Amino acid sequence: MSYALGIDVGGTFTDAVASDGAGRIVSAKTPTTPPHREIGVMRAIEDLAGELGIGVGELLSRTDYIAHGTTASINALVQGAVADVGLIATKGHRDSIYIMNAEGRTLGRSAHEIQDTLRQRKPAPLIPKHRALEVTERIDHAGEVLVPLDEDEVRGVAQSLVDQGVEAIAVCLLWSFKNGAHEQRVRELIHEIAPDMYVTLSSEVSPRIREFARTSTTIMNAQVGPRLRQYLTPLQKQLEEGGLKGPLLVMQSEGGTITADRAPEHAITTVGSVLSGGVIGGMRMAEQLGHRNVITTDVGGTTFLAGLIVDGEPVMAPGSIVNQFPINAATIRVHTIGSGGGALASVDAGGNLRLGPQSAEAVPGPACYGNGGTRPTNTDANLVLGILSERGLLGGRKPLRMDLAREAIREHVAEPLGLTVEEAAIAIHEVQNAQAGDLLRQAVVQAGYDPRDFVAYAFGGAGPAHCAGYCQDLGVGEVVVPLGPVASAFSAYGLAASDIVLSAELSDPSSFPVDHTVLESHYARLDADLQRALDRQKVKFHDVTLQREIDLRYSMQVNELATAIPDTDFTERTGEEILQRFEEQYERINGPGAGYREAGVQAITYRVRAKAGLGFPVALPDIARADGPDPAEAFLEERSVCLDSQTGFVPTPVYDYARLRAGHEIAGPAIVDVPTTVVVVPAGVTGRVDRLGNLVLSHQ
Repeated sequence: MSYALGIDVGGTFTDAVASDGAGRIVSAKTPTTPPHREIGVMRAIEDLAGELGIGVGELLSRTDYIAHGTTASINALVQGAVADVGLIATKGHRDSIYIMNAEGRTLGRSAHEIQDTLRQRKPAPLIPKHRALEVTERIDHAGEVLVPLDEDEVRGVAQSLVDQGVEAIAVCLLWSFKNGAHEQRVRELIHEIAPDMYVTLSSEVSPRIREFARTSTTIMNAQVGPRLRQYLTPLQKQLEEGGLKGPLLVMQSEGGTITADRAPEHAITTVGSVLSGGVIGGMRMAEQLGHRNVITTDVGGTTFLAGLIVDGEPVMAPGSIVNQFPINAATIRVHTIGSGGGALASVDAGGNLRLGPQSAEAVPGPACYGNGGTRPTNTDANLVLGILSERGLLGGRKPLRMDLAREAIREHVAEPLGLTVEEAAIAIHEVQNAQAGDLLRQAVVQAGYDPRDFVAYAFGGAGPAHCAGYCQDLGVGEVVVPLGPVASAFSAYGLAASDIVLSAELSDPSSFPVDHTVLESHYARLDADLQRALDRQKVKFHDVTLQREIDLRYSMQVNELATAIPDTDFTERTGEEILQRFEEQYERINGPGAGYREAGVQAITYRVRAKAGLGFPVALPDIARADGPDPAEAFLEERSVCLDSQTGFVPTPVYDYARLRAGHEIAGPAIVDVPTTVVVVPAGVTGRVDRLGNLVLSHQ
């Protein structure tokens, strides 16, 4: 019997899932172990082996593949723990990264922050100017060489950067996305001087128009690539020495994996890898449950994440922003705030209660963990409210200290606000729900969708404790809490259930529609590029599907909309069909009548995404069915719980999830204890156990 493993390394916990492909799935949760996160990974694999009743060596030797989501890239960028990078640019154009296309003060900022012009600031530059050097060359907008590359100058510039001690070099030449020959030659010349130097080319990492975004993407790829390689290489070696025969795969932002030996070359695509796993898991579960439109919500130890699945597919974005710098890498659109179970509660100078974005993380963790943390978190509040038991998490392996939780809340929240500890705790709980609800409105309503058309999936260690609250205000009628064998390791399940996903793109700005022969030429080139990339993965695929899209915009507008290409042969009518899709999408987002074709439409970037299935079944199994709806056999205890500031503490039944069966129904208020989380069923809500072991919450 063989296995597929998914491992999700979060800021607080490392989650893992193993599937045997025959209906058995087990999960594990262990504390993350920064800075040596590979230790937590190996401990999680040890726990999986224990759940399966086999040795670690046997598990690894029988594993077809491990799909791994890592925070290594995003953490490196956010915290500034990146490689020293040099930049080689076309003469006269190195300052694009410092000018920032006049948008550096506003990128990634909220509407409120943008309006506060006096406090707008550019971020610190990605690299100092003495490491940004220029070379003589020029390629025009059509890809024709106007000025040959000065190779002697390149050798001198490369030697200067090597002498400065850089660990990586980013190469971003003007119009290289139309013709990458000069960039490729620059890499060859660098390797003549420094054969082991990590070199990133913009024509390979970000072949899109817009010099600033292309340069920032290339530099950030060079910044995180060496660090990602330093993390993955020893991890892969340790796994192989332990018996792993299959590949180690790394999750990418766009919702699919890439082999670990190729991931450092495209490190920037892994920035959102941990964010994508839950959305992919939601997509797989939705296929089993027959849900077409899903809001995925993941409340982990550090963050709250929200993604959308529409018509069975994740909603995508062409890029993202980190530290006010754009990243040109396709990504599942995931909205996030620092409001997880470990979010720190505080009172600001104005006397307002704040929750997050700072987090207690894995070390020291919430005060109630007893690991030295003294500041209160959302987890501490839930313990004081009776939502969590002092028996703690991880099946009792992580007992919680009520005295430490109360003292932290008293000192940092209750006394500054003139509240009792209990009043402060319910305030923290309700702020968490309100912040989550606001993020969901942004993710759903502002994207042009009606929340009533969606089912919500709630997972993560803290998600099930809050989902009924933050979904009720949004108007979502049904919330599915994935439990069963995956429980709070749902993102790890999504990793195990993912495909290999690669993309290729090219920019060719022009008026649209274009002749169908242009479409044929562009997509034939992209298809060929993807086939070569798939061949380099050295993985046996079950099947391969291609998804084509094009970024369109009205003339004189700045932002484009990614528009799907009909899955048929190109004809003279294809351009008009694409235009109709673009305008329907534009008006859905901006309102009926917002489209204005008379202004003209422009095509900017053409893109193809390949999904290559690994052929390993990871469907969730059905569980045993109950004789009737009464869950009395699962009753555990009754404890005093506060779920609402108006109601206060009331005796609340607590049920043991391990004893629940499909068909059981629980009327709120109630608590369902799961080894790795708790589910809150508020008054007026009914929880029903479905055939997969999920708890489905709906209003009575």
